[in-house]
Amino acid sequence: MSRRRLNVLSRDFFPAYVVWELTLRCDHACTHCGSRASAARPDELTTEQALDVVSQLAELGSREVVLIGGEAYLHDGFLEIVRALADAGIHPTLTTGGRGVTPSLAARMHAAGLRQVSVSIDGLRPTHDRMRNLKGSFELATAALVACREAGIRITANTNINRLNQGDLEPLFDHLSAQGIVAWQLQLTAPLGRAADRTDMILQPWQLIDLLPRIAALKKLGFERGVTLLPGNNLGYFGQEEALLRSPAPGGKDHWAGCQAGRFVLGIESDGAVKGCPSLQTAHYVGGSLKQARLEQIWKDAPELGFTRDRGVESLWGFCRTCVFAETCLGGCSFTAHSLLGKPGNNPYCHFRAKTLAKRGLRERLVSTSAAPGVPFDNGCFELVEEPFDAPSPPEPTAEGLVRITRKPSRVA
Repeated sequence: MSRRRLNVLSRDFFPAYVVWELTLRCDHACTHCGSRASAARPDELTTEQALDVVSQLAELGSREVVLIGGEAYLHDGFLEIVRALADAGIHPTLTTGGRGVTPSLAARMHAAGLRQVSVSIDGLRPTHDRMRNLKGSFELATAALVACREAGIRITANTNINRLNQGDLEPLFDHLSAQGIVAWQLQLTAPLGRAADRTDMILQPWQLIDLLPRIAALKKLGFERGVTLLPGNNLGYFGQEEALLRSPAPGGKDHWAGCQAGRFVLGIESDGAVKGCPSLQTAHYVGGSLKQARLEQIWKDAPELGFTRDRGVESLWGFCRTCVFAETCLGGCSFTAHSLLGKPGNNPYCHFRAKTLAKRGLRERLVSTSAAPGVPFDNGCFELVEEPFDAPSPPEPTAEGLVRITRKPSRVA
């Protein structure tokens, strides 16, 4: 089926941007990992099956595929899949913790057609190593940036922001820009997966009031240094800095335009499960398996993927239902809202919302009410408490209280 005919059938929605978990096997066990990655899933796609998925993505007109894990390079067919994507005219990229990205692997990735790598670095050395649960992880991640840069691969970085690492942002930017990154994606740590087991780690909504102006200042500094700062889907929305944060160039007027899961974004889990966004909760948003159905059928017919395509303000609730930006924003990031309150449509992680409440002398506090069950992409639940803005804040988390480092590093080839 031609791309044009398919787009007409799907009302012009197509999986332009795909995040594909090749394996859940990982050489880290990060304390904030949404997928709880460590061991491979029991029945992951073989290389042959994955290559067929590449063909299906090409038929649907996919433009970019981000390979993730676990660690994607631990899949036996990793380089073959990279090459197949490139040969199909799909831009392959990699997001990695970097532990096993040696100069040799970087050279082979480049030869296979990989042209961009994003290394996850979540703070300066002490903070990063605590969050990654591995002494020496910071050095290995930095070395991965260097190895990829020297292999001719465009290097970027990504960071999860939380109460443990928020103080590291400015010096971390200096470190990353010194390595030659061209882009830096920032997002909030949501209580998903292992982060749901460490609720003291997550930011409280009112802390966005101080955080977002700092990020905006870094965005301006990035323009000067040739580094594009990219806000993640759960960072914003509609504060004074919105256009600056969302626009790729100075003076832009871009803004958040609603959750794109199942519209132009697709997530694939390593066993073939398909959902509209890679971070959406598996138990609620998987629309089918590539082992039982073709991707075209799942994309077109599964309501779990199509829930954002026809939604309007009637799907919102709480503050988001009454917000002046409701029709545009539609409740912000779906997986983040679900991880907090058990369903999308009301997202307290909102800059405009926090500032609006602050003008009334109020703020919202998230209080954990139930634990996560302990499976990939799971969440517990929170109660949202409205209180005076000057109420006593909870004590800052200590690194020792949140995470313990249990392993020493070694390169994984």
